[in-house]
Amino acid sequence: MFGPLVVAHVVIPEAELRWTAARASGPGGQNVNKVSSKVELRFDLERSRVLDLETKVRLRAIAGGRVDAQGQILVVSQATRDRQRNLDDARQKLAELVVRACTRPKRRRPTRPSRGAKETRLREKKLHSVRKRDRGRSSDSD
Repeated sequence: MFGPLVVAHVVIPEAELRWTAARASGPGGQNVNKVSSKVELRFDLERSRVLDLETKVRLRAIAGGRVDAQGQILVVSQATRDRQRNLDDARQKLAELVVRACTRPKRRRPTRPSRGAKETRLREKKLHSVRKRDRGRSSDSD
């Protein structure tokens, strides 16, 4: 098998990861009907003991459609014709998801526009209004 997945400051134990191999779709030459090189890696997000609740919520949102009804994240890799490289690729994809979920988003500090910015905006609105109003006018010499 493989060892634990170490991501940022989190170590996901091997027991929380399951993988299966299947036949990959697409071209593969002589091995296409014989070798199961596609890898499906599953991470049990709901029962994970290493991630806190906040991180789990962010990871569920980031993973989106990869999360099934049982709360497991499914990562599929069939990039190469080698099972081990596909397994490594799937583990890397999962690691990237976990790293993104571990970083807390910055809180937005509400700001107000400056007085000069307000005045500029109002001046430009007035100018735009005058331009549009003048477009519809016809002159008396027509």
